[in-house]
Amino acid sequence: MPSYPAAWMRLSWRTWLLAPLSGLFLAGVTVRRLLYAADILRKERLPVPVIVVGNISVGGTGKTPLVLWLAAQLRKAGFRPGIISRGYGGAARAPRAVFGNSDARQCGDEPLLLARRSGCAVWVGTDRPAAARALIHANPECNVIISDDGLQHYRLARDVEIAVLDAARGHGNGWLLPAGPLRELPYRLREVNAVVVRGAPATAAVAAVPQYGMTLEARHFCNLHDAGRHVAAGHFTGQRVHAVAGIGNPRQFFDLLTRLGVTHTPHAFPDHHAYTAADLEYSDCDAIVMTEKDAVKCERIPGERLWALQVDAHIDESLAQLVLERMKGKR
Repeated sequence: MPSYPAAWMRLSWRTWLLAPLSGLFLAGVTVRRLLYAADILRKERLPVPVIVVGNISVGGTGKTPLVLWLAAQLRKAGFRPGIISRGYGGAARAPRAVFGNSDARQCGDEPLLLARRSGCAVWVGTDRPAAARALIHANPECNVIISDDGLQHYRLARDVEIAVLDAARGHGNGWLLPAGPLRELPYRLREVNAVVVRGAPATAAVAAVPQYGMTLEARHFCNLHDAGRHVAAGHFTGQRVHAVAGIGNPRQFFDLLTRLGVTHTPHAFPDHHAYTAADLEYSDCDAIVMTEKDAVKCERIPGERLWALQVDAHIDESLAQLVLERMKGKR
């Protein structure tokens, strides 16, 4: 998954240089959609409803917090959801289960975080239908599947599509890969069942689709080597704090720390970065804070000064009602 360079936020000479490749990308996307629409390429229908949470651009938009929120809402409604993911950043290709003690290098950082926080069965695999079938076989009580990402994985038939949009970045410069950040053109948002916008109202381009705002609320900081030790932001007052973020949009994390009053020195890494001890060697440092996604890859690095900020998504619960209504009568 490409990182999100600043060049994708504006038109520049790089945009025009890469425009022919974006045209080829668009042609490939269009042909593939038409083949599935004509049933020349067949979709695979699972024995349970499928909810896909994804986006039309690369980089972090907040899918993982939304998946956690959605899983909690479904459990509250009496469902037993399972979660599937491609497992980007992990070495696994064939379907495999992810547990709380799994290795992020094998399963990927986001699936490991989902396994720890969701209370659901989580499986990864490059073949999403196969991963979902393996999950259901191993967990026959599962009666709904949530696909983390996969909006463009058309082979997996779905009953609900939710697209996530980052209001701060929107569609970037509006170009498809590699000249811009888009995987599909913005009109794709008109086809989904709901758009969740992180940070602000959605644009008029998707006015006909139900839209929901999403905010991330900080819970507490958890020490990586003493899971029972939780502190509030005030704990870091007067300390020399370094913040690391290997996510799609590191600035969102750094801005959140600033709003919490945590003065820090920021260090942005590529999305899904595989951390080593050398990455965290800061001499003028009392504490290192990071996202939960980064934390699952840093637990093997020794040091009591490592902290992860736990956050929860806040979304209007009417989104859960929309999802439940769409699922009625599907099975």
